[in-house]
Amino acid sequence: MAQITVRQIPGEVHRAHKTKAKQEGVNAEAKARQIPADQPPVGKGLRALARELEADMEGIEFPRDRSGIDGANFE
Repeated sequence: MAQITVRQIPGEVHRAHKTKAKQEGVNAEAKARQIPADQPPVGKGLRALARELEADMEGIEFPRDRSGIDGANFE
């Protein structure tokens, strides 16, 4: 599974995150894992917004970019 390190988080954001996690009975790491899971994929969000606005979405697709990621080159 992938990992991510986030640096330079303001103290008040870090404290708020830890407080919210404690209120929910989980640790800060578990709470951080929930954040992406709580968000719908962008395409679904756009479709929901279009339905809400009653926009004509016939024939419009939101394809995902499935291309690979190039590693860093330090040369």
